Formats: sequence, C-alpha cells, structure tokens
Amino acid sequence: MRLRPTIWFALLLALLCASSHAESIKAVTEDTSYSYLQDGQVAGPASRVVEAMLQRAGLNDYSLALYPWARAYDMALQQPDVLIYLIARTPEREPLFKWVGEVTRIEYHFYKLREQPDIRVHSLADAKNYSIGVLRDDVRHEYLQAEDFTKLVVAAHNRDNFKRLLNRQVQLVPMPKRDVILLCAETGVDYASLEQVYTLDALTSDLYMAYSNSTADEIVTRSRGAFASLKAEGQLMQLLNAQPAP
Repeated sequence: MRLRPTIWFALLLALLCASSHAESIKAVTEDTSYSYLQDGQVAGPASRVVEAMLQRAGLNDYSLALYPWARAYDMALQQPDVLIYLIARTPEREPLFKWVGEVTRIEYHFYKLREQPDIRVHSLADAKNYSIGVLRDDVRHEYLQAEDFTKLVVAAHNRDNFKRLLNRQVQLVPMPKRDVILLCAETGVDYASLEQVYTLDALTSDLYMAYSNSTADEIVTRSRGAFASLKAEGQLMQLLNAQPAP
C-alpha cells in the first residue's frame, strides 16, 4: 500500500522533531564554586566538564543554566532531557535519575564566626542547639531534617546563608571549604575570621552528573561513554583544575 504524500510528510516531520528533541539537553546546576556566572555565561570547573562531555558525545544541542537548587532538582525530576550537576548520589536518589559519572568528591563542615567562642560543636547533637542556614531541598537540608534538627533557616542560595552567618542571623552553616573560600573572596571577608567546627562525615559523598529518568537511554549511554573517555585520558582532572581565563 502506498502512503499519500501528506502522510509521508507528517511522518518525516515527526521523525525530525523527535530527533531534534532527543538531542536538546538542558544542563542545570546551582551557583557554587564549581558552577557560576561569568560575563553572563555559566562557567566554572564542573561546567567545563559537562560541556566537554556533551561535545564528545556528539550532543551539541544543549544549554547550561543556573537555578536555585530546589528548582534545578525539580526540573530534573519532572522534565525529559535534563542533565543536573553536581548532585550527591544517595540511596534515596538512586532510582530517581540516570547516573552518568562521578565528577568529584565533597566534604561538608559546620562553620561559625570565630569571634563567637560560646558556640561549641563537638558532635552532631551539639549542633542542634544552634540556628543553621541550609539550602532548600539540598542534601544537607534533607539530612539535618532527618536527624530531627529544628532550628533550620532555609534559603534558596548559598550566598544568602553566608550573609546570614556574617550578620549573625544564623549561628552555623554547613558548607564545603571550597565554597566558603570563594564566598569570602567575593565579600572581602578574611577566611580566618571563620572557624570550621565539625565535619559532617555522613554527608561526605561523590558528586555526579545525572539525567532525568525520562531521558532516552541512547543519550545516557553516549554520555557515559564520553565521560569515561575523558576520565581515562586524564581530561577530567585537567578541566576541574584549569584556571579560568583572565
């Protein structure tokens, strides 16, 4: 049976749209020392890794965008063809995403102002006595809630939590050292004026890039292969450690 030209045209259009849609990737992240805006563009070590991986995979139709973590996370849960980075790979999140590869490892520490010697944290239980600035729906927020912390002050951005710490609106913030150093440089604060008082060992984790579950398996497979080759060639560490252009 021969199909009419209009049917052929409709089928061809559907195939072209499907192909275009399959390769249109939204890479989403939050504002950290690994990903940030520079001259109006999403930049940073993790963003360099993501772009190199996508280009090597032949997935050249992509965009990078910064959002508050809760919004980026929700996009990755709800929408197809979304790549989220950097995201902690926890047992709870394991079935929610299609995981590509481990980009780096992270440790979180409670920080306080050094000029507040009355704040003493020698255990996780000690920290429950103080107000703590956390990032909405972030792994730190989820963990402290599960541990029955009741004095959590929730913000959309790390910078907001840091400002609250400096203004004594919260007494502790859980952050990686790298992020604290960057925020100190941005605000002109001496890093020595802060004190790292406790390490959240339970949150020491590997940070990944991962696709939304509704993303096509072919895209995920190509991305995993490209990421593995970058890692095997030593490109991953070079991209993470490269200094930004002046």
